[in-house]
Amino acid sequence: MDAAKTVTGGAAPPEAGRNGRGERRRRWEMTSDNVRYFLPKPGSSSEKPELGQEMTNEGEALVQAFKSGQVFYTLVAWKAVTEINGNEARIVKQALNRS
Repeated sequence: MDAAKTVTGGAAPPEAGRNGRGERRRRWEMTSDNVRYFLPKPGSSSEKPELGQEMTNEGEALVQAFKSGQVFYTLVAWKAVTEINGNEARIVKQALNRS
């Protein structure tokens, strides 16, 4: 059996995607507009990562990381916002677009 089919095949159990209160968990919309790509800063390590040069897109980050034999980092910035559902207010996260 193909490993990819094992992981992705079959339906999710009925309780999947629920937060324990009978509600569906909200999926956060994240697009390429939310993700930023960085090469590591010279001298940084995986134990203490530091962001270096920012790449314009994932393809550029892949090529530069391959050429230099180093990793690249992805970054998503989140903002805490209030979501009101009836009488219940919750603090939720919202992905910010890169600027």
